[in-house]
Amino acid sequence: MSERSLLAAQGYLELGMVEEALAELVDVPTSAISDPDTAPDPYIIELRLHILMKGERWSDALSSAKELLLLDSAALPAYIHGAFALHELGRTTEARDLLLRGPEVLGMDPTYHYNIGCYEAVLGNIESAKRSLEKCFALDETYRDFAKQDSDLETIRSEIE
Repeated sequence: MSERSLLAAQGYLELGMVEEALAELVDVPTSAISDPDTAPDPYIIELRLHILMKGERWSDALSSAKELLLLDSAALPAYIHGAFALHELGRTTEARDLLLRGPEVLGMDPTYHYNIGCYEAVLGNIESAKRSLEKCFALDETYRDFAKQDSDLETIRSEIE
């Protein structure tokens, strides 16, 4: 993959031009399963994952997250974004479980706790949701503003404001 294509893909992503960004990555293999020796750089798979999420192509994003995990089992974005894609596909229990299986270092990321809180709230586990959100807010208070608007947290909004 040329550096120009990589930069173009990043630029198109920043502009919200999903199809154009994906077109720049067309020559990159999409799978390491068939031949690990020709697997793309994990960064490129992560870039593809971000582009697919921007385009709300959740099934494809989930596939890219799984691919990233095959190449790097400690890739934090694969857990965070893979779980989000699962949640958007209505597979919230699987989303929560994916995050919980992730590396311990995820516990230092406020997004991890925020998403766990959202998933627990959607699943009706209110006390667990509140505990996760409090951990998130302790790490980064700005997430409280997101929580005030997040439809996933509707059932506990009054308790987190």
